[in-house]
Amino acid sequence: MAGIVGYGAYIPRNRIKTEEIARQWGKDPATMSRGLLLTEKSVPGLDEDTITISVAAGQAAIDRAGIDPARIGAVYIGSESHPYAVKPSGTVVVEALGIAPDVHVADFEFACKAGTEAMFVALGLVDGDRVEYALAVGADTSQGAPNDALEYSASAGGAAFVFGKTDPLVDVLETYSYTTDTPDFWRREGEFYPRHGGRFTGEPAYFKHVIAATSGILEKSGMAPKDFRHVVFHMPNGKFPQSAGKQLGFTKEQLEVGWIVPTMGNTYSGSSPTGLAAILDIAEPDDLILITSFGSGAGSDSFVLRATSLLPERVKRAPTVKEMLDGPRRYLTYGEYAKYREKIILNT
Repeated sequence: MAGIVGYGAYIPRNRIKTEEIARQWGKDPATMSRGLLLTEKSVPGLDEDTITISVAAGQAAIDRAGIDPARIGAVYIGSESHPYAVKPSGTVVVEALGIAPDVHVADFEFACKAGTEAMFVALGLVDGDRVEYALAVGADTSQGAPNDALEYSASAGGAAFVFGKTDPLVDVLETYSYTTDTPDFWRREGEFYPRHGGRFTGEPAYFKHVIAATSGILEKSGMAPKDFRHVVFHMPNGKFPQSAGKQLGFTKEQLEVGWIVPTMGNTYSGSSPTGLAAILDIAEPDDLILITSFGSGAGSDSFVLRATSLLPERVKRAPTVKEMLDGPRRYLTYGEYAKYREKIILNT
């Protein structure tokens, strides 16, 4: 049975507080922070993009796996902010990590669920014995137009997972996907910022798909919410995953560890995968874990996972998500933040 043999994450040190953005646009900081359940978000540095985030997270995953990177036969990068419109991100990543040249590479896109999309395919290749190991990454330097609701949450970061059959840290017990044509969020070629359908992005987009996918995997696996120690949903803001969890019968305690959005923001393709990484950092053997992503357009992927006895001893091989969130940070003024975003957009 294929499982996760290594994992890692990366979150930039640059941050901007919700109150700093609110003041720029003449809005009440306390109201915005309370309404979104967000206090700050990560911001990519001038030398950081989806590729550098993927390399950092991928290296941590390989370190935890303890394998020769040349044994990885497939690498998939899920993102909606690939630096190049044509040139793939994955080719740079496999060279930087020492995986090339005997490897299958592809860049994936499916809004915010591109990361779990990559995980789904990587798992399938290993399960079918097509490759010995496969690396899947969900990473983004998210875009939000100035004075748009997305500006408060769109952030940077990501997570990577190595799938294999030998010495898994986490067993994959079940998978499920749910997809419909729901145009709640989009960005056409040549546009800098995405557009969205306002409240339509909540229902029938986010909630319909997250709840349907989670309900589907619970039925498929024969499990109930009470069976899980930890649960993580896609985190477009602080409120949505809490509300979805309550509707599905999960408790705040089950959601607590993976609910990292208040101090990280929404890393789009890296959101639920990074929340999963935070859970794996503290999970104990035999803990059951459920992850459900969401991508606009729209769809959700769900995975039922079980931690093995190998997980606790491998955590120390790379930085944890909590260490990156609580570690050294550099807070930007809105003016600095605007300059960073302008240069990043012009270079993308």
